[in-house]
Amino acid sequence: MKDKPSEWIAISDLMAGVMAVVMLLLVLAVLQKSTSELRYQEELAKAKVTKNDPIIKVMRTMSEMISKSGASNLMTLNQSTQRLTLHDAVFERSSACLTPETRVAVEIIQGQIDHFLLDNPKAHILVEGYTDNLPVKRPVIDYQRFCTVYDDNFTLSAARAREARRALIGTLDSETARRIVVAGYGDSRPLDGLSPDDSKNRRVEVQLLME
Repeated sequence: MKDKPSEWIAISDLMAGVMAVVMLLLVLAVLQKSTSELRYQEELAKAKVTKNDPIIKVMRTMSEMISKSGASNLMTLNQSTQRLTLHDAVFERSSACLTPETRVAVEIIQGQIDHFLLDNPKAHILVEGYTDNLPVKRPVIDYQRFCTVYDDNFTLSAARAREARRALIGTLDSETARRIVVAGYGDSRPLDGLSPDDSKNRRVEVQLLME
């Protein structure tokens, strides 16, 4: 008759299993702590970079200025895309001329644009004009009245971007002002989710960039 297994052997096996589980939990706890610490350091570094990012700083300041001045109906800021959008209402109808109200609103933030470029030699700004896809019915040739001459949407969009640029330049010297460039895209880039003929597509977008 075979001998029965020793109870001590069973207890020993159980203890070994328990110790293995405890060691595994300890390793997992150490790894979790290390991961949490690494994530914390990454978030801390990200927050530090964000705090010192000149684009983010100037965008936040301009956003507050626009809100306090009540100019949100004329221009809006999207801090995630780092773009300032001037809506169709900032221009006279079928014209590249800025309205008097818009000129006042632009003057409020223009100083921030100046400081951004002067304080950051590698910074530059893109001013892009867009329109809807409604065709120009007849050429506009009265520059005095419309601040441009145009016979298509591309020319009009470029002229509007140019006039917005002029307002943003303010007292900048000619060398610094060269870092503000314009482009006209006409009706080639409607906003996502909008019909190409929607009037909301008529806009000028100002994007701040760092090399």
